[in-house]
Amino acid sequence: MKVAIVGASGAVGQEFLRVLDERNFPLDELVLFGSERSAGTKYTFRGKEYEVKLLRHNDDFKGVDYAFVSAGASTSKEFAETITKHGAVMIDNSSAFRMDPDVPLVVPECNAEDALVRPRGIIANPNCTTIMMVVVLKPIEALSHITRIHVASYQSASGAGAQAMLELENQYREIVEQKPVTVKKFAYQLAYNVIPQIDVFTDNGYTKEEMKMFNETRKILHSDVKCSAMCVRISALRSHSEAVWIETEKPLGVEQVQAALAAAPGVTLQDDPATQTYPMPLFTGGKDDIYVGRVRKDLADDNGITLWLSGDQIKKGAALNAVQIAEYLISRK
Repeated sequence: MKVAIVGASGAVGQEFLRVLDERNFPLDELVLFGSERSAGTKYTFRGKEYEVKLLRHNDDFKGVDYAFVSAGASTSKEFAETITKHGAVMIDNSSAFRMDPDVPLVVPECNAEDALVRPRGIIANPNCTTIMMVVVLKPIEALSHITRIHVASYQSASGAGAQAMLELENQYREIVEQKPVTVKKFAYQLAYNVIPQIDVFTDNGYTKEEMKMFNETRKILHSDVKCSAMCVRISALRSHSEAVWIETEKPLGVEQVQAALAAAPGVTLQDDPATQTYPMPLFTGGKDDIYVGRVRKDLADDNGITLWLSGDQIKKGAALNAVQIAEYLISRK
């Protein structure tokens, strides 16, 4: 088994290395790729040192079984043919191919079998906020078809990469030291602030991030569900959270939903208002599951349930989901 990681020096690339090791992924060879800036950097994996190679249009992917790619949409588009031409399965973390009808968009807990049909040799990893939400929606969909979703996301600095996390830490330091605050990765200072914009605005007033949640949810769940999202950047360092309002065809009971969530793969129910037990980014960082709490009836909708969820954006929202896709494909050989 030969595995490649493209974008090895980024936050998700580094998470790939940790997840592959944690899960004892069955690889015999590993090759790391990056940009001119990161080429030559060395990383240790399972006691062996690996040097990042410059990503080029050549035959470096010959013999590669799985290529985990997290280097941005433009790089994915440019190098997709180079990566897949010798038979490697490209599992892409960017937005480049998510809505391509010939590319499956996969969350293993929801639609693993979609990964088996991949005409272009590419499988797309969904947007992190979508991944987290659909893992929780799937067991509820099994109880009654979900017709409408309203969601507000509370997205940490980690969603914008390693440099964004560093900038947030530095901003707090600069504020304490009464120095000018450095703002580069976000439109505004993030420390002590929330920014109601993630990605660029589209013509309908929604951002690309918000439209991803609408379109990707439908593709993953094979559903006509409508999803209206408000995506917000908050000053948490790692792990995203979401407040979700769900309307189903028939009314569901709170205990019924809680039981389905507690039994669902990839979900941990953490819901006890009496003891102030609910998920928070402070505790979900580094965890595999999506944590759910505050499950209750929607007071504005007789067929509505509302809940709160939190999960690690870099882990399940990116690297872990991609590795789980590869694990599923290996299990089907």
